[in-house]
Amino acid sequence: MTNRRDYLWLGAILLIALALRIPGLNDPLWYDEIITVTTHLRLPWGQMFDGYSMNHHYFFDLQSKLGVAILGESAWAVRLPALIFGLAAIGAMWWLARDIAGAAIAHLTALLLALSFHHIWFSQNARGYTELAFYSALGMILFLNGLRRPRPGIWIAYGVVLALAVFTHLTGAFFFAAQGLVWLAYLIGQGARGGLAKEQIALPLLGFVIGAVLTLGLYAPLLPSLLNTVGGVAEGSAVDVMQEYQNPLWTIYEAVRTTIGSAGPLVAIVALGVIVLCVLGGLVAGRTAPLFAPTVLVHIGLTMVLLLALGMRIWPRFFFADIGFLMLLIVLGVRAVTDAIARITGGKTALFAAAITLMLIASGGLAARNYMAPKQNLAGAHDLVQATRTPQTRVYAVGVVGAAFQGYYQVDWQMLPDNAAFAAALAQPGPLLLVVAFPGRSFRAFPDMNRMEQAGEITVTHVFPGTLGDGNVLVLRRD
Repeated sequence: MTNRRDYLWLGAILLIALALRIPGLNDPLWYDEIITVTTHLRLPWGQMFDGYSMNHHYFFDLQSKLGVAILGESAWAVRLPALIFGLAAIGAMWWLARDIAGAAIAHLTALLLALSFHHIWFSQNARGYTELAFYSALGMILFLNGLRRPRPGIWIAYGVVLALAVFTHLTGAFFFAAQGLVWLAYLIGQGARGGLAKEQIALPLLGFVIGAVLTLGLYAPLLPSLLNTVGGVAEGSAVDVMQEYQNPLWTIYEAVRTTIGSAGPLVAIVALGVIVLCVLGGLVAGRTAPLFAPTVLVHIGLTMVLLLALGMRIWPRFFFADIGFLMLLIVLGVRAVTDAIARITGGKTALFAAAITLMLIASGGLAARNYMAPKQNLAGAHDLVQATRTPQTRVYAVGVVGAAFQGYYQVDWQMLPDNAAFAAALAQPGPLLLVVAFPGRSFRAFPDMNRMEQAGEITVTHVFPGTLGDGNVLVLRRD
């Protein structure tokens, strides 16, 4: 039973989450956010659907454009929907955790999400990932309840949530496809036991059909362009200098590394520990919600398989929708371990409370990194270059980031899209400044730049740190 005190706890947790997400909300936009602003949010409403781009999260972009129209163009206004849905995702996850494991576990899960480095980061990111996390948690609630107590209203709502999730980001389809596979397995199991009701077939099917029809309707203006773009992803990925981005093991490593920082072998140890706790938590959750953990597992596996099949990069952010589910499984796993220790020692133990306290302290400490730097400080590099350049100094933006500087900051810097252009530009005499974003990628893609920097022919004069993976921005000089 949920009482008034439980809702007060939820309210307090959401206030904590809000307080942690406001500082830094107006920090400089990073590359993807800037491209969203310049190529979509500044367009008339109708032109936003002229063609499909992998960079844009269409339902989120509509909300962000509405916020900008009302509040004016600023970083915090562009990001406002992410903040709102970040809080909503915590609330939805609290509801789901309460249904599965009770109010106390729900409070702990929600509080850990409120303190989570990743959750704060994405709640301040003008992309649709927190929105997708909200729809995924809501979809899980409807899915589990709809199979337990089939009602038309639940499955109609499920279909609407499915469509909104996929319209927010295409990878939302993977989550609901995973639920579809789990549903089919459930039907087979129920049928084998002779306990299958027709409502468990017809009503979920209704939800999936409604979701598919609504999704097709929402994407109709973009469908030809969408299919063409997705079809060409593999070709671009095949020549990507960062081939590790297509490795599932890199994805797991990077997800843990960005949580705890660059900690060497500790990253692999933490990853293994998280997997063990999730497995134990899944066993515990199976007592009240036997389909919950299998759905999470199928979603993660299916997403990796489909991304590999499509030749796409397997970014950790494609699994952000699972962050709340994994947090619940970890909490349940920790409780399972501490309960087992209590049984072995033959008495009560405060070990669970101690373990959770340590987790909360660690989460708070790790979350502090969100406030140490912007996601990517392109603004800092822009201001420095404009303030220090001389009339004789040529300025170049290296790689894809040139489009952000020219389109958003309206500078006269020249773009160097590839190594050949870089070599030609550097062959000309005279002083110059180079602005380099995504240095890990850029120094691979521009071997001449890497060689010249190693030889001391160009020197790094400023490093602007960023919390984004490979998010530093460098300014290099040649006198």
